[in-house]
Amino acid sequence: MTAAGVDLLEDLEYRGLIYQVTDREGLDKKLKEGRVTLYSGYDPTADSLHIGHLLPILILRRFQEAGHNAIALVGGGTGLIGDPSGRSSERTLNTADTVAMWTESLKRQLTRFLDFERKDNPAKLVSNYDWLAPLDMITFLRDIGKNFTVNYMLAKDSVDSRLANGISFTEFSYMILQSYDFYKLHVDHGVTLQVGGSDQWGNITAGLDLIGKMGGGGAFGLTLPLVTKSDGKKFGKSESGAVWLDRSKTSVYQFYQFWINTDDNDVIKFLKYFTFLTRDQIEALEEELKQAPEKRIAQRELAREVTRLVHGEDALVSAENITQALFSGDVTQLKEEELVEALQDMPTTVLSGRTEIGLIDLLVETKAAPSRRQAKQDIESGAVHVNGVKTTAADAVITAGERLHGKFIVLRRGKKNYFLVRCEP
Repeated sequence: MTAAGVDLLEDLEYRGLIYQVTDREGLDKKLKEGRVTLYSGYDPTADSLHIGHLLPILILRRFQEAGHNAIALVGGGTGLIGDPSGRSSERTLNTADTVAMWTESLKRQLTRFLDFERKDNPAKLVSNYDWLAPLDMITFLRDIGKNFTVNYMLAKDSVDSRLANGISFTEFSYMILQSYDFYKLHVDHGVTLQVGGSDQWGNITAGLDLIGKMGGGGAFGLTLPLVTKSDGKKFGKSESGAVWLDRSKTSVYQFYQFWINTDDNDVIKFLKYFTFLTRDQIEALEEELKQAPEKRIAQRELAREVTRLVHGEDALVSAENITQALFSGDVTQLKEEELVEALQDMPTTVLSGRTEIGLIDLLVETKAAPSRRQAKQDIESGAVHVNGVKTTAADAVITAGERLHGKFIVLRRGKKNYFLVRCEP
């Protein structure tokens, strides 16, 4: 039972978070008998996790909050090899130094989601490099590899899907290494449950088989659904690319906007997946969505909850400030760093050595208007705002004293077309 008295597996099923489980009744019994230790793994294939990693991370958190022991494994060893799952070609192998650096980066990120200081059941963080690197080839083949037949491995979807285009022995062996991870954690940390994405089913069940052949037992596997969007587009991608958990790769404002732009057909599902709101709270938001979809209350709550979870309360406040400023057109209240973040994807022009510039010239120079004639027409028709203020005088001149934070001019043409001007000495 969770701390709130909710059956854990029933709650996961309500949220649609269970795709496959090796023994539903057995796992339920195990969870109700006492504390279970589980793990999920994350290979360092970049210097940051992205929102595609959120589901398994949050599953660990859900189990920890229900009183169980969560272990986050960073694949410092398997990250040097490459998982064939979900890929049509070989992964580019990164250097050991690069993988080690990315491993440390992922470890830091995981501390945001799991409580490693919790008194009763603190989470643990491990790297499989610690036990894979010391393995010699003979031991690997004799003690571990002998437990896997080639026919068994070829039958796994992660391998079978790659056979047509070819798969190297390196990636072919990934399943054995991940299986050994499960075995080592089972022996050394008492792990009895591995969770992962649906593409990890073959690796997870192979690990269970290895545990059994090596004399262990009583372990389980659980996979999560592939996150899909109702419009058929890939989840986790924005117009600018992947949505990362590192704010230097995806700004907090961009992150917030990704969630607030969720389609009505997806928002309740994502509230169940990615938030810790209760069933009653989610059902109330679902009813509000039915009654007044134009208010987008469910989307705002989703954006607030996930942004707060990933980046913290202060970052959420900043993202909401930026959102409100851009919606109202009043950018003067934004802090300098908020202004830069808000407009980082907008066209930017650098002006050097000028203390003032005519508005018509500025519109043309920033390409906010294609010609001086069009610029004049836009100004006089009220379509141009300078630093949030509508300007209708075609002979207007922007002086140094009008710059925001002493260095920025923000132009808006129409309702949504922003242009940032950065002024330098």
